Amino acid sequence: QVQLVESGGGLVQAGGSLRLSCAASGRICSINDMGWYRQTPGKQRELVASITSGGSTNYADSVKGRFTISRDDAKNTVYLQMSSLKPEGTALYFCKAREVWVTSPMARLSEVWGQGALVTVSS
Repeated sequence: QVQLVESGGGLVQAGGSLRLSCAASGRICSINDMGWYRQTPGKQRELVASITSGGSTNYADSVKGRFTISRDDAKNTVYLQMSSLKPEGTALYFCKAREVWVTSPMARLSEVWGQGALVTVSS
């Protein structure tokens, strides 16, 4: 019904930058919060950054000042601009949309996840 597709992952050297994109598709009316999470093998998925429909943002302490989250509601897309990347930033990055309203029929999806985009930061 609703799909999230991440793009922009890849290999980058420490100190470099990458921009992740996550596009939501489907019969979407609106999306409340959108966010980026990351996960490494053997560890729990952790919040990287989130943004509300009103534009309020929240960041993990480890990325504050280096990452910027933004969204384009006309395109149902959320972005994560990552700068000054560190090797510990190597992870699978997931996009999540929370409180997604869809039409035909009208329904509210509590949360939808993307399939993940791999980011590898070499030292």
